[in-house]
Amino acid sequence: MVLLPLAGLAAGSASAAKRAQSRKEADAVLAQVSQGGPVPAAASRLRYLREESYAAEQLGPILRNTFEERTRRNLASLLASLGARQGESTLAKLASDGDSTVRMYAAQGLAKLGSRNTAVVLPLLNDKSSGVRREAARALGASRNPKMGKPLMAAARTEQDVEVRAALLEAAGTSGDTKQKPGLKAYLDSDSESTRFAAARGLCRLGAPEGFAFAQKLLGNPDKFVRRQGLALFEGVPAKKASPVLSPLLKDADRAIAAASARMLHQGGDAAALDWLVLASWNAKGEEKLTYEKELETLQLADDRRKAILRKAGVAP
Repeated sequence: MVLLPLAGLAAGSASAAKRAQSRKEADAVLAQVSQGGPVPAAASRLRYLREESYAAEQLGPILRNTFEERTRRNLASLLASLGARQGESTLAKLASDGDSTVRMYAAQGLAKLGSRNTAVVLPLLNDKSSGVRREAARALGASRNPKMGKPLMAAARTEQDVEVRAALLEAAGTSGDTKQKPGLKAYLDSDSESTRFAAARGLCRLGAPEGFAFAQKLLGNPDKFVRRQGLALFEGVPAKKASPVLSPLLKDADRAIAAASARMLHQGGDAAALDWLVLASWNAKGEEKLTYEKELETLQLADDRRKAILRKAGVAP
């Protein structure tokens, strides 16, 4: 009778020790970035440790007490890349930072979170930095707030930077504001290819037939690179809207198109598409296998999730 509580206590103690060690490693990673260490490696390590939330909490005070420009930028970049809700309030404060690079990272981070805090981002549409304006557009779109469609389209009409204008048009579609369909349609006749494609992507995200028609015309081209351009227009489109076009492409002879279609369907909310992608990789060999793995890497699929899918399919122990 006494052994069970003792066993439970031992297990709890071991778990606490493991967590303490993990936190210690996370602190070491943050210290390395504060001393000039590379951000991508730090972000990767924190994800491996599953300490993104803890790191995001710690980065707030660290940033408040860091004044060297390059270090602050690196710390802001790391915070933005973590995608941890615990860092949202710090990112919101950084959106009005005096350093344009920091403001840009703040907008990136808020976009990654799909933050609904649009009030801190809206002023950035008029920022002097094109990079800040571009990331602000993406953040407003990622908020999925239809009220953002109007200011995004208004900014697109006066924006001179082609890349920023493209981001604004895409974001107008991502916001979900169907009232912006007519405005987006008008850009399908633009002299700028990037503007046309951005308008088509925005329309696809709104489920507009004109956007799908634009994309399907490209998908019907014999050139594989043109076809992939057409497929790219479905990035960010909900699976329910994209499925009539993307699902048949799972059987496409171009396995790169098939793999990317599965990844987009999964990201759009189709859980079964991930199973398809994992099993396709399991059954493939050589270059074809690498094609599927590229898309799975984009999804940052955890090993335990992959194993669970393979077990469910009965192809792995």
